[in-house]
Amino acid sequence: MVLVTGGAGFIGSHIVDILISNNYSVVIVDNLSSGKKDNINNKAIFYEVDIKDYQELEKVFIKEDIEYIIHLSAQVSVPSSMRDPINDAKENILATINVLDLAKKYNIKKIIVSSSAAVYGNPIYFPIREDHRLESLSYYSLSKITMEKYIELYGIDYIICRFSNVYGPRQTAHGEAGVVSIFIDNIISYKEINIFGDGNQTRDFIYVLDIANIFLEFLNKNIVNKIVNISTNISTTINDLYKTLTIISNREVKVNYLNTREGDIKNSVLDNSLLLSLIDFNFTDINLGLKSTYQYFYNKVVYD
Repeated sequence: MVLVTGGAGFIGSHIVDILISNNYSVVIVDNLSSGKKDNINNKAIFYEVDIKDYQELEKVFIKEDIEYIIHLSAQVSVPSSMRDPINDAKENILATINVLDLAKKYNIKKIIVSSSAAVYGNPIYFPIREDHRLESLSYYSLSKITMEKYIELYGIDYIICRFSNVYGPRQTAHGEAGVVSIFIDNIISYKEINIFGDGNQTRDFIYVLDIANIFLEFLNKNIVNKIVNISTNISTTINDLYKTLTIISNREVKVNYLNTREGDIKNSVLDNSLLLSLIDFNFTDINLGLKSTYQYFYNKVVYD
């Protein structure tokens, strides 16, 4: 049985779906602060629990025969971390320690954890390898670096996954959302788009279903005690992202170029050589992924 923290969220729900379709039994723990009940697979066991609450979380371990953990619950916004570093530390560090402590106590076989490209800070070379020096440009990146160190020291078999920019269906388009979902939502609604900086900053976009399939591979294979970039190793500018979405949608909206936000990284593209040495994988072409994501958001507007 696999416990997925944050299993009602954007990435977590896709991972749950792929696990269940491959005959895994899945337990979801989610406080629904950002996850949605609509995302929950009806074949999963669901507990509405905040992982910061050790006693309530332990009840899940007592009741369910958990063998593996996929830990995705997190505070994921750089701007939010800068506004509220205490909450960021509680969500990303203290809550993770709860999960690790219970994993050790109940003899979990392996934990797979989501981290972030933000841990590299401003890169000194491209593409960024896993042995690149770590740098904190925000409280978010600091909390992720700290979380990783706890995992390495805890004595549990682990895989730490440093995500590049994940996009796809079910991503929120509101609040501190991903750039792809925000752009698509604004384009569909004919609202202006804000780009922070000149738009030439680069990101490494990866489709959420690729993430789900990579996690399935990590569960199935005897891979442990690795820190792995989860990325396509392809660089895309924010301006090019917008242009591609205008072609897909056949719509254009006004773009406002604003000052760069505190804590934002100028360029990011991750080397995925280690990942591809561990598993055989073909990534979804970004144009196909963006078309699928646009259609998902469009259908929600038209049919919901």
